Amino acid sequence: MKLLFLIVIYKVVMPVLLRLVGVRIRHKAAYQEQKQFIVVANHNSHVDTMALLASLPIRLLIKTHPVATANYFGKKKWLAFVSNLFVNTVLIRQKDNALQLLEQKLKKGHSLILFPEGTRGKPGEMQAFRSGIGVLLSAFPHIPFIPVWIEGTGKILPKGSFLPVPFEAEVKIGAATLAKGETVEEIVGEVQSAILALRGGE
Repeated sequence: MKLLFLIVIYKVVMPVLLRLVGVRIRHKAAYQEQKQFIVVANHNSHVDTMALLASLPIRLLIKTHPVATANYFGKKKWLAFVSNLFVNTVLIRQKDNALQLLEQKLKKGHSLILFPEGTRGKPGEMQAFRSGIGVLLSAFPHIPFIPVWIEGTGKILPKGSFLPVPFEAEVKIGAATLAKGETVEEIVGEVQSAILALRGGE
């Protein structure tokens, strides 16, 4: 039942809505040969998560989880339920060991969508990354990361806004890459550079 919900939302409804508000997704082929990965993107809007889920092939939908804070999406039980059912989220609560929870998902063969900035930033700007992505990729060196640069969605649905406004936006998906860094800090820098490289790339 949940898979059916996800297919209807992200393969039927969401592509139409994204086109209407001006979002263009490029290089979906990055997922074609991947069974497991960690999508890593900059973050300006809730539209980002919707666009990334819509970019996935059907076979990957049910096992790919956006990571979100329960402080926002888990304030009420009904909101947490809706978030899990329609967005397939992994909700992180303050009392949780966040990395342990994410590691459990990866050990089961699932994939993650992470926004290492930790919160939605200003449109067109990327904040410093938190170390979690480096820790995960260091612990799972066989799992590739897929860098994504997102631009324009902060104008479509800015932080604090509830009604989308059409604006030209782009989601650039890079190639799946195995981290080469030897330390957490090196891996974080590697991921950040891969995302920024997409900003000016084709």
